[in-house]
Amino acid sequence: MSSNSTATPRYALSFTTGGLLEREAAVLVPAYVEHRDWAKVRDVAVEENLLQSRTHSTGVRRVRETIKRMSVLSDREIEMLADITASERGNLMWAAACRRYDLIGEFAEEVLREHFLTLAGTVSYEDYDSFYRAKAMWHDELGAVTDLSYKKLRQVLFKMMVEAGLLTTKGAIEPALLSARIVDCLTQRTPSDIRFFPTREP
Repeated sequence: MSSNSTATPRYALSFTTGGLLEREAAVLVPAYVEHRDWAKVRDVAVEENLLQSRTHSTGVRRVRETIKRMSVLSDREIEMLADITASERGNLMWAAACRRYDLIGEFAEEVLREHFLTLAGTVSYEDYDSFYRAKAMWHDELGAVTDLSYKKLRQVLFKMMVEAGLLTTKGAIEPALLSARIVDCLTQRTPSDIRFFPTREP
């Protein structure tokens, strides 16, 4: 990341809707395969309440957020979502969250994976707090977040790691057991998206 604050892109911080959203993503795959147009997928999903939300506003938010993350996946990855194991789907949607949100991706690489490689064994709220404070030195938008929003961002990030099978509810790191087809997807990108996972894979 550039140390020149004027050139440092702002972090997107809108990931507090839901958690990992892997179930929601699988539900939206057929609509994407049919239309190949995210605006159309959004309209169909909201109109037909594909995610079975209790209220219209909740449905709109969940559809919008799920599509944001799915849109950073390749067509091959999207099509895989409907026909892979729950664990693999969790891996892909964790990678999607890391691609979509730089704050999550950097935390995954700099804290989660680093703690795994150095045998730290756990990731805690305190680790997140230290990470966040360091990033806030270069990102004014982080310092402007309210205390309530800060806690919500942290809570949702840890929920996502648990849902992806990368962390226990007690904060113990779970080594990622990536299947060959998931590894193949992750290594299509440069640098490899394996960097977002607690694994010794290269």
